[in-house]
Amino acid sequence: MKIRLGYACVTETLNITTSTNYTYTNYIKEKDLDKLNNIIKSNLEGLKEILNYNLKNNIHFYRLSSKLIPLATKEDVKFNYIDKYKNEYKKISDIINKNKMRVDFHPDQFCVLNSIKKEVVSNSIEILKYHYDILDSLKIKDKVLILHIGSNVFGKEKSLSRFIKNYSLLPKNIKDSIVIENDDKVFNIKDCLYLNNKLDIPIVLDYHHYICNNNKEDLYKNIDKIFSTWKTINPKIHFSSPKSKLKKEMRSHNDYIDSEIFIDFIERIKHLNYDIDIMIEAKKKDEAMFRLIREIKYKTNYKFIDDTTFIV
Repeated sequence: MKIRLGYACVTETLNITTSTNYTYTNYIKEKDLDKLNNIIKSNLEGLKEILNYNLKNNIHFYRLSSKLIPLATKEDVKFNYIDKYKNEYKKISDIINKNKMRVDFHPDQFCVLNSIKKEVVSNSIEILKYHYDILDSLKIKDKVLILHIGSNVFGKEKSLSRFIKNYSLLPKNIKDSIVIENDDKVFNIKDCLYLNNKLDIPIVLDYHHYICNNNKEDLYKNIDKIFSTWKTINPKIHFSSPKSKLKKEMRSHNDYIDSEIFIDFIERIKHLNYDIDIMIEAKKKDEAMFRLIREIKYKTNYKFIDDTTFIV
């Protein structure tokens, strides 16, 4: 089993962001397209720098920030965020594709495909199209957009049915990019497996969310099924540790990863012999990832191929 570790959006090492925002409220007041253009160029330049940092540190996969292009999905702020920045996208694409990096998106909480409100569903579809278009501009072959199942209005059964119905409204190219993730409050791994059975959607296992939200189902009796939902690329896992054992803080992410729990998890799944990518979702981002790596090297005999990749 080969395991690659990655992180999401922000590096603690560099003082760089790809998420500088131009709020809708300020845009409506100012209507300053030059300001918007400068922010977008700054975000894209920041992404290029972070990818170069990842390259030099053998970080092979990374989550892109959904805030890369501010206001892109606002109906009354129409601008060409694809063709206008094709040179910037090409530079970023070259780094990703020439070095075989894996990148994806995880649209935020405003993307609720199974909402009971038509306007929210419509906006969610626009959000998905925006993310897809960015990946397409970056010439990403295996496009991945990770979604939570979403709203639980009127109960789980009806909410799952709404997801299935609204998923059918999506263009095929976006359907093919959707991956679902178990959440920390409502929809567990059994619900994700149900949707996979209905729609053949891959599943990202979020280990922390499983700990917070399960019906006492045995993760390790289901994990082979979860991994097998991935057809063309390696299964992906999200891994974080709770802020504390207090109930009110259990769902919050810790700054770092509990290495004992992480290693125990790896030991329990290594017999499956899948090559997997594990995204570290700790608050300290790449610092947490590299601290975990140091602890893994101290506590195990796993063979490291490079800075972030090891064989079990």
